[in-house]
Amino acid sequence: MAITDTEFHRLADEMFGEIENAVEKAIDEQDADVDINASGNVLQLAFEDSSQIVINKQEPLHEIWLATKSGGYHFNYNDGKWLDTRNGLEFMSFVIDAINKQSGILLEISA
Repeated sequence: MAITDTEFHRLADEMFGEIENAVEKAIDEQDADVDINASGNVLQLAFEDSSQIVINKQEPLHEIWLATKSGGYHFNYNDGKWLDTRNGLEFMSFVIDAINKQSGILLEISA
């Protein structure tokens, strides 16, 4: 079932907020070195080794795009979950794993 632009932005913004909160918690608890830049449709995480993870909203497609050191991924909302368009992986577990692999930071995000 297709979602509206309003629903897309609400769902994406909630997810961005969860990621930001988890990263801020990791900064406090794990002494992690991460710069968070949230601007418009983009959430950018910059790590100590100068690598980045960029998450952005693609409104026309109702997709979330994720760029990591290992590649780029597209997620769309299906049956209450953000799923990768190629391999069906769930976004939040994928992004938690990507952040851990790229920076050693372990995020705690409750689904």
